[in-house]
Amino acid sequence: MSSKVTLRRKPISKGRESLYLEYYPAIRDPETMKLVYKEFLGIYIYQNPQNQIERDYNVEVLQKAEGIRSIRVQAVINEEFGFMDKAKRKSDFLAYYKETAENKNIKWRFVYTHFEQFVKGKCTFGDLNVELCNKFRNYLLIAKQLKHPTEKISRNSAAGYFSTFRAMLKILHKKKMIRENINDYLDKIEYEDVRKEYLTKDELLKLASTPCEIPVLKVASLFSCLTGLRISDILALEWKNIHPASEGGYCIRIRTEKTETETTLPISDEALGLCGTRETGKVFKDLQRSMIQHPLKKWIKQAGIEKKITFHCFRHVNFYFCLETNNLQELFS
Repeated sequence: MSSKVTLRRKPISKGRESLYLEYYPAIRDPETMKLVYKEFLGIYIYQNPQNQIERDYNVEVLQKAEGIRSIRVQAVINEEFGFMDKAKRKSDFLAYYKETAENKNIKWRFVYTHFEQFVKGKCTFGDLNVELCNKFRNYLLIAKQLKHPTEKISRNSAAGYFSTFRAMLKILHKKKMIRENINDYLDKIEYEDVRKEYLTKDELLKLASTPCEIPVLKVASLFSCLTGLRISDILALEWKNIHPASEGGYCIRIRTEKTETETTLPISDEALGLCGTRETGKVFKDLQRSMIQHPLKKWIKQAGIEKKITFHCFRHVNFYFCLETNNLQELFS
């Protein structure tokens, strides 16, 4: 049975009446599954008009309200409840975004923080449009780093952040949280080619022979050279992720944080040896992300290496030179 839609009035302040629609029986919101009895239209009339202007105003507003009622009757008959999006549009997008980001990787959390700062802590679903998203794109191109507020984020970081933000918009559209696919109207931030530094054989051997004030940083760095794992994956690596391989030796089975994909990676005896005695929990228990900043730079400088080497550079070390010379033990002496 179709609901009856009736235009009602409710007295409010300053001698006015708020107009609303009453649905009987109540209709169910297909998204929230809640029963909706009333829909306030956000418009009012004068309860006792004092002059012709107020009387004319009442006539015009009542005509518009009746027009809305007629549209709602048709929508109820056709079971088209898009008009309920109005309440959804007023919902807190930042709260939804934060919850989503916390279940993703650290990059998602960085982008959320940038967006939260950009909108100054307030953004509803209804605020999301092409203009706002383009302004956020421009913001990322000049934004400062969260951890180093005096330094601007790189072009490639901005490109990656905006790509992650667009992934959030894709989720919203797929889940019908927004009606329009905003991504269709946004230009991505292009990446720029940058020179990737890497360690030569001599530099790697020099680094391996240089004492490090933080032993776990040294073994984790060499472990990255041997396995190609990112710092995020090494920090999360647990002993339960290391399994005997069917063909002999050992392998790592993990879900990488950046790509969020399952992968199986064979590891050499030397890489396994860097992990130490098998226990439970984290493999590199004392390793902290902060160590790959100043402590890593200090160790590299002490080794006499002038290149701008980051922890990420260890992933690009071509370790075949050690395999070819059968000289892996040089790294662990």
